[in-house]
Amino acid sequence: MSMALETVLAKAGLKVDATEFLTHVEDAARKLSPPNPDPADYFSADQQDALIDVGLDLSPQANSEPDMRARTVAAHAVLADSSLTVLAAAERLGVDDSRIRHKIKDRRLAAWKAQGGWRLPSWQFTASGLLPGLDVVLRAVPEDQPPLVVAAFISTPQPDLVINDRPATPRQWLLAGGDPEPVARLTETLGTPA
Repeated sequence: MSMALETVLAKAGLKVDATEFLTHVEDAARKLSPPNPDPADYFSADQQDALIDVGLDLSPQANSEPDMRARTVAAHAVLADSSLTVLAAAERLGVDDSRIRHKIKDRRLAAWKAQGGWRLPSWQFTASGLLPGLDVVLRAVPEDQPPLVVAAFISTPQPDLVINDRPATPRQWLLAGGDPEPVARLTETLGTPA
C-alpha cells in the first residue's frame, strides 16, 4: 500500500513520504467532523421540523453509504502538504520572515495557523515570486472563507474568465496577465448561495 501511495504522491508532484501524508489525512479527517455524524444534532427541534417539511433527510448516514468526506479530507491533506512555512515562503521570495508575517497580517498573503506555525498555500506563489494581482484578489476574499474554499476557487475554471475560448482558472487568468478585478469580483461571492 505505501509503495502505491508513494507512486501516486510522486506522480502528483507532492514531496512527502506516505507516512507523513497519511498523518495529514488523519488530521484533516479528525477536524472535519466526527465519523457518522447525525445531521439532526446540528439543528434545533423547530429547525429539524422545517427541514423535514421541505423534504430533507436528516437521518444518519448508513454504514453501506460511501463517506462523502473522503474527497474533502484528501483535498485538505494535499493543501497542507503542498503549503509553505513562513521560512520557506521567505526563502522563495528572498525576504526576511518578518515580512511574510506582516503580509499575512495585512491579508496580502493567504495563510492559516497550524500546529507548528503559519502555513501558506502554494497556489499564491510562482517560480519567481507572487501570483500577479494577488493583493487585489486577497482583499476581496470574505474573512469567513477557509483556505480550502479559496484554493478550490483559485484552481477551478470560471466561465467568466476565458483564455483562448476556454474557461480558465483564476490562477491561470492571473498568470496570463489578466486583470485581477474580475477575479476579485468573483472572489467576493465565495460563501454566498448561487
